[in-house]
Amino acid sequence: MLKAQYKKHTLIFKTPAGTSRGVLKTKDSWFLEIWDTSHSEIRGIGECSIIPNLSIDNPDNIEVMLDELCVNISEHRSYFTNKLQDFPAIKFALETALIDLQSGGKQIFFESDFTEGRAGIPINGLIWMGDENYMRSQMEEKIHQYPCVKMKIGAISFEREIAIIKWLRETYGNDFELRVDANGAFSLDEVYERLLELAQYNIHSIEQPIKQGQWSEMATICTHTPIPIVLDEELIGINSFNEKAKLLDTIKPHYIILKPSLLGGFKASHEWIMLAQERNIDWWITSALESNIGLNAIAQWTYVLNVSVPQGLGTGSLYTNNIDSPLFIEKGMLWHESQNKGLDIIFSMN
Repeated sequence: MLKAQYKKHTLIFKTPAGTSRGVLKTKDSWFLEIWDTSHSEIRGIGECSIIPNLSIDNPDNIEVMLDELCVNISEHRSYFTNKLQDFPAIKFALETALIDLQSGGKQIFFESDFTEGRAGIPINGLIWMGDENYMRSQMEEKIHQYPCVKMKIGAISFEREIAIIKWLRETYGNDFELRVDANGAFSLDEVYERLLELAQYNIHSIEQPIKQGQWSEMATICTHTPIPIVLDEELIGINSFNEKAKLLDTIKPHYIILKPSLLGGFKASHEWIMLAQERNIDWWITSALESNIGLNAIAQWTYVLNVSVPQGLGTGSLYTNNIDSPLFIEKGMLWHESQNKGLDIIFSMN
């Protein structure tokens, strides 16, 4: 007989994180714990992680749904298939907690050379939004660590952001891959002019140049853009297989980004991968400000997909009160300690 409980954990950023939706100083997560009463010492843990104004999970109803799920955990298949469509973050937590439980409760979700410490995952360095000095200092630190750097834009004036990119190329050349993430910051009136400006600086790709939900306009941009377009936020809230196919057929992006905790977990993300591959659309995986509980699960899943291009996985170093982690960075690669004994949960769930 299965039992379940959850606990809220508010993560505190070491440095406020600038996004196109404002500056984040804290972020809430809920840890879902599931166990079988006949082996209560073995417990699976998953993370429900939301980002304000981006996740479709209604934060006011998260705990209501978690309460209901825990009471009815024996019916988890029905919840996963039907009742959690509007709660992808809870769906991700449920899926990962069940995988962890089935694997022995040691936070080893997918055994591989990665979890054995024999192989790493290539990742990009991330440049957070902020004032010009802050962004430059991040670049100077990360340009020597990562062969691929992703820069978030949209927090300061576009002219100053272009000046930073120009300085970056003049200072460090073209020996590294540069991705930019607009998070929907451009208006339709300005998007082509800005894409043309960016194209002067050997940009690998740009994520979500305009706000999601404008399929026809995004399709036109993808047809005429001088820089490959990546869909990110556009995928959030698209749940049915047919709707996913329709979005890709309509917009025809060059890449898509998969964030399992925002899309409803691994199974939902696999559907996107399959549909994208059928259409010769490339993809990579990105974490989404999860704690080390969610990040560890996403990293293990990413490795077994046999990825080769840099992935957008976090490093677990954003928060002052994160969970202990077996993950570490070395030479632009994410690694998992081979002698990991499971993540240390820094608070009691009982």
